Amino acid sequence: MIPPGLVISAPASGTGKTTLMLGLLAAFRAQGLSVQPFKCGPDYIDPAFHAAASGRASLNLDSWAMQPTHLGALMQAADGADLVLAEGSMGLFDGVASRGETGTGASADIAALAGWPVVLVLDVSGQAQSAAATALGFATLRKDVALAGVVLNRVASPRHEALARVGMEAAGIRVLGALPRQESVALPERHLGLVQAEEQPRLAQILAEMASFIAAHVDLPALRAIAAQAQTADAASVNISPPGNRVALARDAAFSFIYPHLLAGWRAAGAEILPFSPLADEAPDTSADACWLPGGYPELHAGRLAASARFRSGLRNFAETRPVHGECGGYMAMGECLIDASGTRYEMAGFFKLITSFEKRRMHLGYRLARLVSPIPGYREGARLRGHEFHYASILEHNDAPLAQVVDASGAAVPETGSSKTFDGGGRATGSFFHLIAEAT
Repeated sequence: MIPPGLVISAPASGTGKTTLMLGLLAAFRAQGLSVQPFKCGPDYIDPAFHAAASGRASLNLDSWAMQPTHLGALMQAADGADLVLAEGSMGLFDGVASRGETGTGASADIAALAGWPVVLVLDVSGQAQSAAATALGFATLRKDVALAGVVLNRVASPRHEALARVGMEAAGIRVLGALPRQESVALPERHLGLVQAEEQPRLAQILAEMASFIAAHVDLPALRAIAAQAQTADAASVNISPPGNRVALARDAAFSFIYPHLLAGWRAAGAEILPFSPLADEAPDTSADACWLPGGYPELHAGRLAASARFRSGLRNFAETRPVHGECGGYMAMGECLIDASGTRYEMAGFFKLITSFEKRRMHLGYRLARLVSPIPGYREGARLRGHEFHYASILEHNDAPLAQVVDASGAAVPETGSSKTFDGGGRATGSFFHLIAEAT
């Protein structure tokens, strides 16, 4: 059985989900509880904060990209935990228009599948009793999703809280906490979301402050009791194909966007992960049989990457005989050059005739379904892969064989088809802006 848990969600982004999530994880941990975190939907950054707050690795659960058996298998990571907390993305019911493997990508899909009740964070600034109408709508929209109650956020005063509670009581909605306005516990952000956990020198202090704040204003025993009463689903098992038996993985501040469930799946399949740092001018381990360059922030470190001659020559030598794959930032680092936000041009590894630029930022965001026309490490030609794209870089020049036929969640063709190149020694370089989540059925 899947352990008892709760989904922390909201009507929209920016309402306080992450503050509540991190505060709960840290507060329960301070009480001696083992809490398993999850992140609903495609997000590379939040899981690292979850891990820092809980002491347990956080995994993504995505109903558009993952099959029910895959989701159930990932939920087994909670085995031995006292409680599960899953942070939603965007609004509770927000997803794409077309159904994927299990649903539309909405956090509500995960709540329904797992049987975890929802704790709704409501920003009540500028309203009082009217907030109950929003809560009531969320409580009744889907019969397979149970609303445990609400946490009122950005409460202006005791009188404001009392009025909001009156409205909730009239609507039959339980109030599980009320958070006064306190901007000091907020985390800094940049263009792809929160500044990464490893870049926060005060992270331990911030998490401790969040824990104290949440513990003082949220009914923690009530949350545990609600989770314990939930009827949860059965778990399952699934296998994930690793890129190789020994995988050289770029891992530093420029290359950190890889889904934790993939690394866990690779290790479960017996693969050994060999991390290396391009920013430290390290080359991939020559004993590896595949190399993977994740996404991240190469645009913030383009000068150091351009100066990392040992990394670039080592990567090129590796690719002569073995496969190298890059996702998003990793793909850009495998191109001819990268132009940063100031317009400065930096030489990259040069596998592809690819020039990318951040000088004029344009957001590319959404689910992707790709059919490979060339293999990548771990997946054959013709494999159908589900994933996600989120970047601000634009392609100025691209003249390589495509890696895949790519469509978005509505089935519309996506022009960013990636790149593929083979070498005389039997190696292959592949890359795309597409971040792999799971293989499609």
